[in-house]
Amino acid sequence: MNIFINNNSGEPIYEQIYSQIKGQIINGTLAENEPLPSIRGLAKDLRISFITTKRAYEELERDGFIYTLPAKGCYVAPKNVELIREENLKRIEAHIEEILSLAVACGIGKEDVLEMVRFCMEENENVKRT
Repeated sequence: MNIFINNNSGEPIYEQIYSQIKGQIINGTLAENEPLPSIRGLAKDLRISFITTKRAYEELERDGFIYTLPAKGCYVAPKNVELIREENLKRIEAHIEEILSLAVACGIGKEDVLEMVRFCMEENENVKRT
């Protein structure tokens, strides 16, 4: 498991840990039931407070991405298809908002944006067929 902390980011360290582990779970880098590093071990590796790591793990567990077995550690939770779908929908919506902001800044209208999306979807379908 790779976690990179950016001290220049405005994002709190526990959120960086949370989002990176969550991303690795969603994209399959971390498999179901795979053990995670201990809270203390990860804190030591990252040279951060144990409390910071603990908070990230607690939030991951609260959101259903990991589970804890007393005296054994934390593990990747079995994939919840609905949870992953919801996470991906949120990511798509964020990208759409960014696209719309760029379109407005460039003076691109609704029909042109929709045409660009249609074109990209068709291209993607053509690539899958070959």
